[in-house]
Amino acid sequence: MGNFDDLDLAVASFGASNKVIYDDVEKPSIMVAVPKMTYADLITGGTQDVLPWWTVDGVELDQIWVSKYQNIVMNDRAYSLPAKDPKTWINFDQALAACRKKGKGWHLNQNGVFACLNLLAQKNNCIPRGNTNWDKSYEAGYERGVNTYIDGNHKGGRTATGTGPKTWYTDYDTSGIADLCGNVWEWVSGMRIVNGEIQIIPTGSAIKLDCNMGANSTEWKAIKPDGSVVEPGTEGTLHYNVVSGKIVIDTKTDSTTSNNIAFNDLAAASGVQIPQLAIAAGVIKDSASVWAAPGHRQYLNTEGERLPFRGSSFNGPSYGGVASLFLYNSRTASNNCIGFRSAYVELETGNGKTGKAAEADGKETAE
Repeated sequence: MGNFDDLDLAVASFGASNKVIYDDVEKPSIMVAVPKMTYADLITGGTQDVLPWWTVDGVELDQIWVSKYQNIVMNDRAYSLPAKDPKTWINFDQALAACRKKGKGWHLNQNGVFACLNLLAQKNNCIPRGNTNWDKSYEAGYERGVNTYIDGNHKGGRTATGTGPKTWYTDYDTSGIADLCGNVWEWVSGMRIVNGEIQIIPTGSAIKLDCNMGANSTEWKAIKPDGSVVEPGTEGTLHYNVVSGKIVIDTKTDSTTSNNIAFNDLAAASGVQIPQLAIAAGVIKDSASVWAAPGHRQYLNTEGERLPFRGSSFNGPSYGGVASLFLYNSRTASNNCIGFRSAYVELETGNGKTGKAAEADGKETAE
């Protein structure tokens, strides 16, 4: 890509929410601003508190810049660019590293931000469709993207980033984020389950380069039904459990299980309170939300550590949907239908910016 000024101008035509952001080696990614929101903005009966994913070290971020497109990898770094075959065959730690290598502020998109985009889609009545059936939408088979990988048995597969219709973007507009639904599952940061216990990085600390999301990290916290966060293993924290053959949110996990449920049908066990924090983390739907079946399914494995990927993929029509959540695999999972998406925030680095933006600001100051 030779003329970055032309790229900046082209992206500006999408509107102020779209911007080209350059990394530590001055290579571009096309990003979309997601402004900070409160629980009340998205959740029935929510408070006016800012959602924790927009808070880092007690400082509220005005916005988080999320990749417009599912990412590719060049020179070990993640990039958001159109009409590309998204990177697959990448595990959680590799996806995290590809984002962090871009420099301060770059990170693997947070689970909470992905979940909030789903809540926002409900509020706006614009639930994005996508490539959930071998290059086309399972819900609307006439909606297709441009193939980048074709499975011989199905004569379709992955599609090039952003090549689907407007309904494959948030807000049903090409100024939004593309392919949150389908094409490839997306690794997200800041959430996992361990032996069925739901654990999160409780603020936006997953944004930080030094946030430890390793298997044995002490930064993971569990959630109590009152919304407080406590040390994992504390009695009475929120868990996935299976009662009468059906997944529920409970305060215990009775036994190791592999199961699945439509997101619309997932509920709390009898007597268990669901805090707004759990809804904002996307583990259970808001009371006012309606998610269609058969898509938008949660898959669960309560044995050991399981890390999430979200949004479904091209090869799973029965669970295709943006609210789909896969908590079945370990952090080493890798496949032709698993990818990721980076995000960026302007953390303080002298003038608060990195890359080309920092350089430009420095020149203006000098002048």
